[in-house]
Amino acid sequence: MKIVAIIQARMGSTRLPGKVLKPVLNKPLLAYQIDQLKRTQLIDQLVIATTIESQDDLIEQFCQSNGLAYFRGSETDVLNRYEEAARKFNADVVVRLTSDCPLIDSTVVDSVIGHFFTNRAYDYVSNTIKRTFPRGMDTEVFTYELLKEAEQKATFEREREHVTPYMTNPKNGFAIGHWLGEQDYSHIRLTVDTVEDFQLVERIIKSLASEKDYFTLTDVLKLLNDHPEWTLINNHIEQKKD
Repeated sequence: MKIVAIIQARMGSTRLPGKVLKPVLNKPLLAYQIDQLKRTQLIDQLVIATTIESQDDLIEQFCQSNGLAYFRGSETDVLNRYEEAARKFNADVVVRLTSDCPLIDSTVVDSVIGHFFTNRAYDYVSNTIKRTFPRGMDTEVFTYELLKEAEQKATFEREREHVTPYMTNPKNGFAIGHWLGEQDYSHIRLTVDTVEDFQLVERIIKSLASEKDYFTLTDVLKLLNDHPEWTLINNHIEQKKD
């Protein structure tokens, strides 16, 4: 089965426009995320799914410059964008990722994928519904067939904009699996949605990049344990509602 990870990315973020290409040490955040994900053992192909809006020409150029597969589709109907991208690249299983996770740990991603394949009774598996991992490690896994069904049947705006609500709605009867960490770090924000989020992630990258070119979640948690005051930078930020 071909496992395709699809990262949704656009320049038009409401709270921090252009965040995906904001540089740290002269390298865009999206490039850090790509480098992190290249370490995965279970993903067969990585695809950037951006929009047809002119401002996202920059993301297409980034993909072309870095030899990355990409797809351009609707800005608002992200579910349709995902389905068309998955179909174009012949996905059997889709890993949904978002471009605001530059520190995502490939071992976390592989663990969620592994849980999906080990428990084939599940239609959908994630580490986001029952959250123990920090925001910024978000990974969702489902079959292309389920994605296709959602694209055909989902009617509510929230379902179209956020891709997976149709799949995770208990009324629709799909089997949902949860990947949980050994400890609860759900209070930590490693996602980038605001200026404060960027300031924290920038500080983490600058601290770790001098020693290594790949950052594990353990590395990040150790750093924050050594500098607990850093988490105060963005711990007041409220996550946007899906």
